[in-house]
Amino acid sequence: DDSKTNLIVNYLPQSMSQDELRSLFGSLGDIESCKLVRDKVTGQSLGYGFVNYVEAGDADKAISTLNGLKLQTKTIKVPALSLHPLAAGISRGVGFIRFDKRAEAEEAVRGLHGQKPLGAAEPITVKFANSPGQKSGGALLSLCPSARRYGALHHPPQRFRLDNLLNMAYSVKRFSPLAIEAVPGLAGVGLGAPGAGWCIFVYNLAPEADESVLWQLFGPFGAVTNVKVIRDFATNKCKGFGFVTMTNYEEAAVAIASLNGYRLGDRVLQVSFKTSKQHKA
Repeated sequence: DDSKTNLIVNYLPQSMSQDELRSLFGSLGDIESCKLVRDKVTGQSLGYGFVNYVEAGDADKAISTLNGLKLQTKTIKVPALSLHPLAAGISRGVGFIRFDKRAEAEEAVRGLHGQKPLGAAEPITVKFANSPGQKSGGALLSLCPSARRYGALHHPPQRFRLDNLLNMAYSVKRFSPLAIEAVPGLAGVGLGAPGAGWCIFVYNLAPEADESVLWQLFGPFGAVTNVKVIRDFATNKCKGFGFVTMTNYEEAAVAIASLNGYRLGDRVLQVSFKTSKQHKA
């Protein structure tokens, strides 16, 4: 069961190699697989990777031993994938398809919205992904089961095959695979300096929430470079919101689609890309 042996390792030094990652974690048990995630263009490390142990006990040992370890200027984080239900191998129920032309995407929305793919228990929702100020002729669609609006974890996993969904899209018009270079920037989104990442606004956090809560929520979706809970100066309690910065647009978009409406304790989270009008970090 990979959910008990597979670990995500974040905040790795950029200079760390895959062999070094394997050596570090291999000192605590036999490793089935190890992958350092790299930029497809530059080949540089994105600062995170995955380690899958043969034995669950060794994975637990790695968490207790290496989580919080200081390496160079970084402090690595090693939460178990099994601790996060969204990363336990269950479909998040969300997908993205990029069309070359907006007209083709509009035709796909008309043809597919409300349809029930073969093997699905409910119809899918097909709409344009949030990308205000889009300049290019392309368009990015978001696809998800219509009943997911209150959080992915409270609905049974979708059991239809991805190729059924893609065949439906092909039957409408041809589309091109989503590429990060092709996704236009978001107008008004607080990105900071170029290449700083995509800033996500998380609202309705509990007063006792801290940075570890945001890490556990967003870490399994991809590389997280920064998390920040905004606290009341007098009480040091969370003021109800925080920010997460992720390096990859697609991963950030999937995290938002999956976690917006997610029930955390007795609160329903509101998650979106940060805009210039929202509270400042």
